[in-house]
Amino acid sequence: MRQPDATPERSNPSDGYDVLRRYGLAAGAVIVALLLRRLMTPLLGENNPYHTVWAAVVFSAWYCGLGPSIVTTLLSMVGVWYWFLPPYHSFRLEDSKAAISGMAGFLFFAGLIIALGESNRRSLAKSRQAERNLQKTHDELEQRIKDRTADLAMANDSLRELSSRLQQMRDEERRRIARELHDSVGQLLAALSMNFAIVEAQASQLDLPGARALAENSALVQQISSEIRTISHLLHPPLLDAAGLASALRWYVDGFSERSKIQVNLEIPEKFGRLPDEMELAIFRMVQECLTNIHRHSGGTSAIIRVHQQDHGVSVEVQDYGKGIPFERQLELSSAGRTGVGFRGMRERLHQLGGRLEIRSGNAGTLVTANLPLQAPVAERSSTQVS
Repeated sequence: MRQPDATPERSNPSDGYDVLRRYGLAAGAVIVALLLRRLMTPLLGENNPYHTVWAAVVFSAWYCGLGPSIVTTLLSMVGVWYWFLPPYHSFRLEDSKAAISGMAGFLFFAGLIIALGESNRRSLAKSRQAERNLQKTHDELEQRIKDRTADLAMANDSLRELSSRLQQMRDEERRRIARELHDSVGQLLAALSMNFAIVEAQASQLDLPGARALAENSALVQQISSEIRTISHLLHPPLLDAAGLASALRWYVDGFSERSKIQVNLEIPEKFGRLPDEMELAIFRMVQECLTNIHRHSGGTSAIIRVHQQDHGVSVEVQDYGKGIPFERQLELSSAGRTGVGFRGMRERLHQLGGRLEIRSGNAGTLVTANLPLQAPVAERSSTQVS
């Protein structure tokens, strides 16, 4: 089997340029220091010729690194020896003892400066490396947070999609059960009622208890038929498909007021147009849930429903004048994870349509407001026949 070719590690050209630059700066600092010492000879005299080269050593130690600092020290010592120690322009020494002592002192203190400079440079390098590591960790943490946020958003989208599908399945199941109640159980009760009518025609042949039982059974069948029809319409009102939201709300509000003895005023324009099927169903379920909560919890005797259609949206308000929602319960309702099933269902329905739900409550009652956008005009839909 053919082995992959080994790829030699290539050095970064910028590293070589940096080394040359640092050595060049060190050599330039030595030249500048020696020329400056030459120009300042009339002022400083010929004693202690190392005045200016100290600056070159310090500069190289702090900014150029260990190697360039050593080169600076050696070049400085050679330059001073050649140009500023008698006899000048020669490497011979007149007073070798004094000259060698001066050179040794220069090398010693230059070594200390180089050591301090290298320690400072390493400390700075460690600090910069720590900053780079911290920045790298910060970037990785930010990326992790972004990834987790994206995963969470994806999970929320999947959950909303699942919730939407469950809502759709529940609505379809409600429609199916309503149809079964109307077509199957309702027809059976109608047949039973007709049989009772035939028996009632011959009630004169029965004794008094039998006639009374027959009348009671007939009344019970009528009551059961009425209850079945009401349950069927509450599961899925046929008026919602046939005549639209306005007619369905008027029918439901009238029936609710009659059953609950709560006076409900419905404010909706007479010529309220048709909306998308999903939006009409969402508004109807919201009103249904709000009136159910008013009947169960508010303790009020009146409520108002306002439906307004604007150029770019629909606004729905359900207001009661009961005892309001306790503050602790309002905090739970404001938390997305702790809302009740009814409110959660309302929020999900409205969210799927791009709408939002607001709940405000106090001692004077509760106001539930829903706002839904109208994305496109709705075509006229033909009415379906309702038996």
